[in-house]
Amino acid sequence: MSENKQQEATTGITPEQEVSDMTASTDAPAVPQSEEVADAVDAPRGRGQRGQGGNDRRNQRRPRRGGRPERVRPEFDQKIISIRRVTRVMAGGRRFSFSVAMVIGDKHGKVGVGIGKAGDTQLAIEKAVRDAKKHMITVPMNKEGHLPHDVHTKYASSEVMIMPAPGRGLVAGSSVRTVLEHAGVKDVTAKIFSRSKNKLNNARAAVEALKLLKKN
Repeated sequence: MSENKQQEATTGITPEQEVSDMTASTDAPAVPQSEEVADAVDAPRGRGQRGQGGNDRRNQRRPRRGGRPERVRPEFDQKIISIRRVTRVMAGGRRFSFSVAMVIGDKHGKVGVGIGKAGDTQLAIEKAVRDAKKHMITVPMNKEGHLPHDVHTKYASSEVMIMPAPGRGLVAGSSVRTVLEHAGVKDVTAKIFSRSKNKLNNARAAVEALKLLKKN
C-alpha cells in the first residue's frame, strides 16, 4: 500500500484536503483587537512609564489650602525682665512653678509692670501681661518725649532718680532702661542709688518715679 493510501486509511483525510486546510489557515484575516488591548500593546512598558506618570503628578499638584495666616501685631510691646523657677515644698514632695516679670508699653506714654506665676512658662507670661495691663500708667511728657522735671523715689530696697537731660539720649541701666524705653521717654538720665539687683523692684521703682511727674 502506498503512503497516501495508508495516511487516508488511518486519519480519514486525503492529502489534498490537508493542503487546502493549511492554505486556508494562512490566508485567514486577523481577528480585530479591542481598543483597550491595542492601547496596552502600543503603550511603552518599563520604568519610563512609571517615572513619566510620577512627574505628571508632581507637576499637577493641587495648590495648598489657605497658607500661613498673618501674625497679628500685639497692642503693646513686651519684654521679660526676669524669669525664675520657684520651688515649693509640700507634704507629698516639691512642686515647681515659674515666675515671670514683664514690662509692656506702647512707646507713646503708656507703660506697666506685671508679674505672673504658673506651672507653664507660656501661661505665666500671659498672666504677667494681664497684670501689667491692670497696673498701666500714663507718663506726662511733651511731644518730643521729654520729662518736665526731676523725680526721686524709693520702692522696697530700690532707690531710683530720673532726670531730664536734653541732647544726651537715654542713659539708664538695668530694668529702669526697659521701663523708660517702653514708655517712649527720650533724653533722660536715670541713676540707681541702691545696691539692689532685684530687677522687678528696680522696674517698679522706676514706675513709681514716673507717677510723681506733674504736667507743666
